[in-house]
Amino acid sequence: MSGGPGPRTYTSRVKRIALLGATGSIGRQALEIIEAHPGLELCAAASGAQPIDGLAPLTQVGGDLTELLERAEPDLVLNAVVGFAGLPATLWALERGVDLALANKESLVAAGELALDAHRRGGGRLLPVDSEHSAAFQCLEGRPADQVHSLVLTASGGPFRGRTREQLEDVRPADALAHPTWNMGPKITVDSATLANKGLELIEAHFLFALPYDRIEVVVHPSSLVHAVVRFRDGAALAHVGYPDMRVPISYALTYPDRAATPLPSLDLASGLTLEFHAPDLETFPLLAHARRAGEEGGTYPCAFNAANEVAVAAFLDGRLPFLGIAEVVADALDAADGSPAGDLDELVAADAAARRHAEEAFAVA
Repeated sequence: MSGGPGPRTYTSRVKRIALLGATGSIGRQALEIIEAHPGLELCAAASGAQPIDGLAPLTQVGGDLTELLERAEPDLVLNAVVGFAGLPATLWALERGVDLALANKESLVAAGELALDAHRRGGGRLLPVDSEHSAAFQCLEGRPADQVHSLVLTASGGPFRGRTREQLEDVRPADALAHPTWNMGPKITVDSATLANKGLELIEAHFLFALPYDRIEVVVHPSSLVHAVVRFRDGAALAHVGYPDMRVPISYALTYPDRAATPLPSLDLASGLTLEFHAPDLETFPLLAHARRAGEEGGTYPCAFNAANEVAVAAFLDGRLPFLGIAEVVADALDAADGSPAGDLDELVAADAAARRHAEEAFAVA
């Protein structure tokens, strides 16, 4: 299981945080956590396009994020950049043994073994920030791998849960962005609506926890109160349960190995909660199945899945592609991908670029 070597301690000084993606949903909530915790200090911040002058001693808008990290020399990098663009920062932290709080799941999905090799060389902590992976990390921590039977990731089902393909033919971006339980950025919210997000999380879980795909299950859980379940070989299961609020996993990653207080209520078990779980509808939402296929085939297929999905989601948000067309573009890109393993970052970037070109050509012709 992932987690790196023995924990560093920060008893003599504050933990210096570099926040990448400071203006997004994760970034804004991370700022709230950092400001409230005397043991955390924001030493650097970056955004993709929005001005952030004065937010931290070192700031950067766009450009090469690794240059900012070199200057900042942080104790921990919170990578909340959206998409493949977060990969260089992920590899920078892993290679140098700098603790990495990873909200940028796409970089681990795309880089796969390259990222794990860098993690092994660097020896720092890899702390997942996604609510499901943070929950699994906590349930798995300190437990021998041979005691683990399987992992269950939960999905809210997004705003279109229960609809048929026919009912999704004319949905608009505004419909897809109306998530019932989570407050997230546009790209991840659309991914939740298509179940691509859960597909990305499936691949991420495989790399984070060294579990084969046939031992990672996805179930739809509309209330988003159970974030992950770990089953053990003796028939027991541990679940991580709490209200859907990203400040919890963000705080856990930033203050690890401590568990800092947050201004959030504990789950009220006497309030008449109902916990429902259902199998995902893979016919209506095939991107989850496409992600599993990409993961099982390995190589650069996960990279191609992620690249094509990024292109297709952007086209949908721009009104250039229908909602159901997202899955079609991704499936076509996977069919066309070479899938050969990447020996280095340059080969991975080439695989990403090839999948993007194919995806763009697919809906440009249509």
